[in-house]
Amino acid sequence: MSDAVLQLQDVNKRFGLAHIIRGVTLDVGHNERHAVIGPNGAGKSTLFNLISGRFSVSQGQILLDGKEISNRAPYQVRRAGLSRSFQVTNIFPRLTVYETLRCAVLWSLGHRYNFWRPIRRLPDVREKATELLEMIGLADHRDVSGAELSYADQRALEIGITIAGNPNVVLLDEPTAGMSRGETERAVALIRRVTVGKTLLMVEHDMEVVFGLADRISVLVYGQIIATGTPEEIRSNVAVQKAYLGATPEDV
Repeated sequence: MSDAVLQLQDVNKRFGLAHIIRGVTLDVGHNERHAVIGPNGAGKSTLFNLISGRFSVSQGQILLDGKEISNRAPYQVRRAGLSRSFQVTNIFPRLTVYETLRCAVLWSLGHRYNFWRPIRRLPDVREKATELLEMIGLADHRDVSGAELSYADQRALEIGITIAGNPNVVLLDEPTAGMSRGETERAVALIRRVTVGKTLLMVEHDMEVVFGLADRISVLVYGQIIATGTPEEIRSNVAVQKAYLGATPEDV
């Protein structure tokens, strides 16, 4: 893809003798919403960990805006413009929602650790944190600690942390897992809202969410991408139906 912002080129990951990711090549375009689906154990979270720097690449390259980010530390990947959420909610339970977002925006606004300058005296930080509160729909929970939030609101807060640094590329790992249908609908609306003008790569098991949100879908099975295409192309792909969707064309 000529306008790809994120490129994976023959990416492999081995843990000892176990070959988990097997020659994955994938281009994700600017402002594209791209979903990765596949059965449990397919290697989806491992792929995210490779892209975000948590795991090293055994072979191949990962490029962000044409620059290699393979094997960089996670903080370096984030500063390069790619940020991610996690499958298991990962927030600061004792901090309030506002305090969490205030901390999350510091680096992107050019602030570094300064013992002598209290964070409350930084007007740009206050303004950005308040803007994020409104964007993720948690303004009414401004002074509530992370631990006291509902599960769905904790996930919304994590998305807020993910976008706080204004990344160009956002990775969301099962953002609607464990949610009711109503919570899922709100989460999808939030994802649409916060990824306007950004590239989204997500792992998701809810097929209604995937087919309703993604511009393109890639199917990962046993560490290999067996198909990439539009939702309509993936629905009608016989190999995908056999390997993952478990349905005939008439069923999907």
